[in-house]
Amino acid sequence: MTGRLLGIDHGLKRIGIAVSDVTGLVARELAIIQRTTNQADFARLHHIIQEQRVSGVVIGLPFNPEAGADDYTQSDTVRRWVERFRPTIAIPITLWDEQLTSQDARELSIRLRRDKRAPIDDLAARVMLQSYLDAVREGLVTLPGTPS
Repeated sequence: MTGRLLGIDHGLKRIGIAVSDVTGLVARELAIIQRTTNQADFARLHHIIQEQRVSGVVIGLPFNPEAGADDYTQSDTVRRWVERFRPTIAIPITLWDEQLTSQDARELSIRLRRDKRAPIDDLAARVMLQSYLDAVREGLVTLPGTPS
């Protein structure tokens, strides 16, 4: 791996950010961005990408098995946001299943003794990114930008 991976937990109000270490073994929470406009959000993400020397982005994709074909889901919202974000950066983006990350993030928040009312978006990004890193290490997926 030639750089860190950035994990993004996209939400309607906040974007949770996590980053991997340079070896690609461990993810840690980094920040929570309060959503304003796509332009401002993308500018903040670009700054983080440069600052952290990120070589790829992993974005959590919600999974909703109960949604019908005509239902508009959070997954659709994330995909549309990614379509707008992708042309603004020159590094690869991977979508990754974020199923159950909020539940795991709540449990992690308790272990870290965070205030019960504190946002957990950064922890959800950490859990999602760690899941991806574990899958890479186990040979189940490849790093962003590498041929499958």
